[in-house]
Amino acid sequence: MNYPGPEEETPQRDGLDLVPFRGLRYDPDRVGSLAAVTSPPYDVIVRPDGLLELESADPHNIVRLILPQDHSPAARNRQAADTLRRWRAEGVLTTDAEPGLYVYEQRDGGLLQRGVIGTLRLSEPSDGVVLPHEDVMPHIVADRADLMRATSANLEPLLLTYRGDGAGSGAAAVVERTARRPPLLATTTEDGVGHRLWEVTDPAELAEIRTDLARHQALIADGHHRWATYLRLRAEHPSPSPWDYGLVLLVDTSRYPLRVRAIHRLLHRLPVADAVAALGDAFRVRRLDVPLDRALESLAEAASGGNAFLLAGDGSFHLVDRPSADLLAATVPAGRPEAWRTLDATVLHATLLDHVWGIPEDSPEHVAYIHDTTATVEKAERDGGTAVLMHPVREEVVRDLARQGVTMPRKSTSFGPKPASGLVLRAVSP
Repeated sequence: MNYPGPEEETPQRDGLDLVPFRGLRYDPDRVGSLAAVTSPPYDVIVRPDGLLELESADPHNIVRLILPQDHSPAARNRQAADTLRRWRAEGVLTTDAEPGLYVYEQRDGGLLQRGVIGTLRLSEPSDGVVLPHEDVMPHIVADRADLMRATSANLEPLLLTYRGDGAGSGAAAVVERTARRPPLLATTTEDGVGHRLWEVTDPAELAEIRTDLARHQALIADGHHRWATYLRLRAEHPSPSPWDYGLVLLVDTSRYPLRVRAIHRLLHRLPVADAVAALGDAFRVRRLDVPLDRALESLAEAASGGNAFLLAGDGSFHLVDRPSADLLAATVPAGRPEAWRTLDATVLHATLLDHVWGIPEDSPEHVAYIHDTTATVEKAERDGGTAVLMHPVREEVVRDLARQGVTMPRKSTSFGPKPASGLVLRAVSP
């Protein structure tokens, strides 16, 4: 059977259309270790010391491609393209012999997650096949698009979730059968997470996965900016072309539920004292002189009764909750579902950032988005800014809003575990 790849035109389907590709992978004999060349996704690396640590782990660490360093954006993208060409020419990165899909497993203590990596035919939100749930920042999409154009590659998969039928058939059955075989690669990264990867090339199994997924829609769990980048690059190239597809990891959350965590904000130019003073009597504010874990417990308790935030940066924590109903009515946009209007992220952006603090949310000079709670607090204390710690939203709320076509404020959620970057890449052009 000559199974169609992304370079061949295939009929448009009503659901997910996942097709095999020839993965670009590190040659274990040419690198120090597979763990040393991997990295978290580009947007999780927020500290310069984290970037330097990855660069020093191995001269071929994937971070040199996903976050190249140079004096200008154009120079950074040229450097990434040159590095990718050199690594391919030297055999550091090699292309698998035949197209396939890749079963990917992550194991973190008691958490086990398995999914399928492949190239997905791109669709518009209006098609209802792939559902975004967050807004994106145009300057990040432009930056990622420039990098993908320069390298002509998808350097890291974005994370999509779908809800299987739980019957243990179709894609789920292939994933579980495959995971009982010897893996293509196995490694444990510095954070203690185990990673295993298998290639699926059998035509019958590929067809079984593809037929099953064609009945489903997916939610973007992580990678909204990369998805928007895929759509931008597809629009630039006449179809059919390899740019009609993008690299994704699909996880069936009926079998492997993801963790949902918050993404915190760091307000660079706003000291905590000024942030608290500006609140006036529009919110209840309580100072907490307790460790971080206990402060987060207090945040979770307050969030169960409504909007709540934790401010940090001055050596203590300030629990902010019970916003004025009049203030919310005056600042939160109307005409949206109640579930959207009452989101913590909505109130943060519409009420606090825009109205109370007067901070432009799309300016990297003013706001940073950080996944790690401790890192957010430490950076705020070091730089004299304000950390705004968030409580995570439930996955059901995210999925319900996405099905209504309603996007949440940018960086509202962090689904995980996220796929490690560097295990399998996709060269868009040979």
